[in-house]
Amino acid sequence: MRTLIIHNPASGFGSDAIYEFQRALLCEGDECVIRVIRVDQPSAPLVADAESFDLVVISGGDGTVTSVLYDLRNRDVLTCVFPSGTANLFVANLGNALEPAAIARACRMGHSARTDLGEVMWLDQNGRRKRAGFGLMAGLGYDALIMQAAMSSKKRMGEAAYFAAAVTNPKPQVQRFTITVDGVTYERTGISCIVANTDMIQGDIEIVPDCVMNDGLIDIIMVETQDAVQLLKPVFFGLVDRNGKKIGRPRLETFRGREVRVEVTGELAMQVDGDVVSPGINAFIARVLPSANKLVVDSLSRYHSSDEGSLFGGTDQPLFPK
Repeated sequence: MRTLIIHNPASGFGSDAIYEFQRALLCEGDECVIRVIRVDQPSAPLVADAESFDLVVISGGDGTVTSVLYDLRNRDVLTCVFPSGTANLFVANLGNALEPAAIARACRMGHSARTDLGEVMWLDQNGRRKRAGFGLMAGLGYDALIMQAAMSSKKRMGEAAYFAAAVTNPKPQVQRFTITVDGVTYERTGISCIVANTDMIQGDIEIVPDCVMNDGLIDIIMVETQDAVQLLKPVFFGLVDRNGKKIGRPRLETFRGREVRVEVTGELAMQVDGDVVSPGINAFIARVLPSANKLVVDSLSRYHSSDEGSLFGGTDQPLFPK
């Protein structure tokens, strides 16, 4: 078994759990190559030869994960996402077990699921065309402001940095948004418009009920409120109704489609999976990339196919036996 590990040591709190995973994964005769991402280094060259490996492991935060998955899009590469970041929301949405040994076992079993990615395109302030993939969410407005404000304290505070940033920015800009979903246009007023490939945010709250990463669609979330205090209502409801089936999500309106164009009256910052990519733009286009990646899943994942049997029932044959 040949494994390629792409590791970002700057992600999260600098955990060395990836090396514990490596020890659990490898056995006699295996080969493992570790490539470490440097700051501001593009990840594409690191996975240029990904097809020559049996398995590619991405170790980092959500931004690192999405960047490498985008480089691997539409390539038949078995890929494992290892949680080394601050929030690790992509892994939380995938639903795999989090222990290094359990992740190693899932890799050797080799069960996989085809999952979607989102792709977002925009013009930066110099008029240059930009493009990026997102596995979780990309947004224009208040969410990007929060991500930007939380950057300096993420290492120290972890997920709490996002909530602290929201408290210190209670009065976001209210804008007029024009949202065109698969050719149908809506006019809305609010503080943020977000496109989502997955539903779960911090606190295990499903912000968009029934949003999954294998339906060939993306969800569009319009935050129709005028101040940060009003956002406490959907967050509180999320704590008592985590999947949104009973109470819903007040102050949030959602749409669903394959492609969306979002335009705003002013200029707002934009974030992609928690990383602020532009300080001020007035439009973007997002679309779904169906079945773009082949991800390792275990029996805990909602994306594990029930007709493949139980991974831990003793009846499965490992794809990569020891």
